[in-house]
Amino acid sequence: MIGILLRQRERQRQRETERETDRERETERDRQRETDRERERQGERQTERERETERERQRGRQRERQRETERETETERETETERDRQRETDRERQNERDRETYRPNETSRKPLK
Repeated sequence: MIGILLRQRERQRQRETERETDRERETERDRQRETDRERERQGERQTERERETERERQRGRQRERQRETERETETERETETERDRQRETDRERQNERDRETYRPNETSRKPLK
């Protein structure tokens, strides 16, 4: 009888030990899954940071292109304004030459003797 009770207790301890081992394994698997999920999230965060960094670079390049376009436009305006001034100056000079050319000669206005 005592032998039977001892074997039953021993089997019960073995089953409890197996259950405890199973629980520890399951806990370790859960930890590993959580670690894997965290690594995946970290990878996603890293990927998102990389994407955001690339978007920032693109925005920077776009702003630089916009500034370059604005500088070119301003330069073209200044050039056109300078050309307009030069044309106006040329026109004024031509008009002055034309007036000189078509103005009666001062000597011809003198009365005849």
